[in-house]
Amino acid sequence: MPPEASVIAIDQGTTGTKAHRLRSDGTFETIAAFEHRQIYPRQGWVEHDPEEIARHVEAALDQAGDAGAIGIANQGETVIAWDAATKRPIHNAIVWQDARTSDVTERTKSEGAETLTLQVAGLPLDPYYSATKLRWLLDNVPEAQELRRAGRLRLGTSDAFFLDRFTGRFATDVTTASRTSLMNLETLQWDERLADLFGVPIECLPEIRPTAGVFGDARGIPVAASLVDQQAALFGHGCRRKGDAKITFGTGAFALAVADAAVPRDTESGLEATIAWKIGDAPCAYALQGGIYNAASAVNWARNLGLFADYKEIDDFAAEPAIARGLVFVPALSGLSCPYWDRRAAGLWLGMGLDTTRADMMQALLEGIALLSERVLAAIDRLSPLGGTISVDGGLTRNRYFNRFLADAAGKRVRVPASTELTGLGAAQFAAIGAGLATIDTLPAAPPPRSEIEPGLLPDQARARFERAVERAKAWR
Repeated sequence: MPPEASVIAIDQGTTGTKAHRLRSDGTFETIAAFEHRQIYPRQGWVEHDPEEIARHVEAALDQAGDAGAIGIANQGETVIAWDAATKRPIHNAIVWQDARTSDVTERTKSEGAETLTLQVAGLPLDPYYSATKLRWLLDNVPEAQELRRAGRLRLGTSDAFFLDRFTGRFATDVTTASRTSLMNLETLQWDERLADLFGVPIECLPEIRPTAGVFGDARGIPVAASLVDQQAALFGHGCRRKGDAKITFGTGAFALAVADAAVPRDTESGLEATIAWKIGDAPCAYALQGGIYNAASAVNWARNLGLFADYKEIDDFAAEPAIARGLVFVPALSGLSCPYWDRRAAGLWLGMGLDTTRADMMQALLEGIALLSERVLAAIDRLSPLGGTISVDGGLTRNRYFNRFLADAAGKRVRVPASTELTGLGAAQFAAIGAGLATIDTLPAAPPPRSEIEPGLLPDQARARFERAVERAKAWR
């Protein structure tokens, strides 16, 4: 990057919006942060106020000031419907966590349609993805049909709303489009067969563009990158080659690994084939992804139950692993995603007795998150072999016991980067590339990791016990 250049990253996430600045010497700083409301109209429904978030994005840009380029990271599968003329949203954003379309996806799956979504979009049928949420807006918001008849309805993921609002360009990027179940992974365009399956009009969807490249200007500054937060974090971790992988432990946990330069073909693993990034006219980098719904959310739930008060209480345990003593927790509090894909599964502890303590339960809970993450990594490794190191970030990675157990469970070195804002860093790096201020080879070097944990031995029968517990969780409802 030229010495005078700096870039701004806007990380618009599930719980808040942050602004960061990356300077040419590699200095990376957080400039602003805002939290937004979580709206729960009914059980299983999760919404955000698009206007509130847009105000936060605008305030973040205000505080960031001038720069050579802007990069935006978004929530991924979260969707918004709005008026093309006024840019006014006509309903709250429906968040990626929302499960209101579970009945639709189950019915569609029973009709045999999952083969098509897996083969064309690389995704299983699940309410997690955008397509059924967009259809719900069409069916349940009267103004949506009125605007459609007038040719003014816009449907899209949250990034498309922000780009339209702040640059006047109705667009999304390939990584975000790949999370909708509506994009063909080979053509990188909206697929008519998928649009017909879900009943989403293609003419209401945004243009699909590369991840890095100019989308338009916001306040005279080029928006030179836009992508999903998980893919931004992958890049921010320094994962650039086949087999490189990271896991972000936030509300949920998301494992993402760089795969071949061709579309990964598999319909049995439960993994999601997706786009890692696309830079200008260069070929796509593909990735394999698998997530679990409850990571930090499970820990926070346990804290609210009174199982612990201070995070220092669960940073280490005197006893041997809980699973070695027969105590197992399955973190299926919102169901199971990859590689099981069962929304009906229930969270549960197995193996408790009169001598079980709160500390025992928390130890098992942390182990359960690690073991479920290991199942995702194992599925990726079978399809596209992983390297010997997994890079991790997110709040849970401040827990020493969790990091050690994850290394043992995965059988791989666990690297904890020095920065905790890798989503913002990745978005800033892509913005520098998209604006022509840097290339992958000339980006500032990443700082050394905060720590690296070498794997030890997992207790005997740990995986078998956990798999039996998962089967019980799936059969509970």
